[in-house]
Amino acid sequence: MKAEALKGHLDGLLLAVLAPGPRHGYGVIEALKAASGGRLSLPTGTVYPALLRLQRGGLVSSSWSTVSGRQRRTYELTGAGRRALEAERRSWRDFAATITPILEGHPCPATP
Repeated sequence: MKAEALKGHLDGLLLAVLAPGPRHGYGVIEALKAASGGRLSLPTGTVYPALLRLQRGGLVSSSWSTVSGRQRRTYELTGAGRRALEAERRSWRDFAATITPILEGHPCPATP
């Protein structure tokens, strides 16, 4: 799946893979790939700028560590990031509940 298809959803996906705990940048990419059964294989040029944007927005914090002599930046959700993730999840459920029946050929009944 191409990164372009994820427009509007990338931030929520990144927050979701960070929800279980801190991950270094490459670990975020691998977690997305694993959680999608290999369907999402995003390039670093897509993921790292998005992580930086989330950090600047206060949704993610980061710290540097050294592992096996290599420097790694580890990212984790902030309290605001956890709240944003819950909002993303609610929004996604509402979106999917609205769109899925239409695409499946069974439009939802009108709401009063």
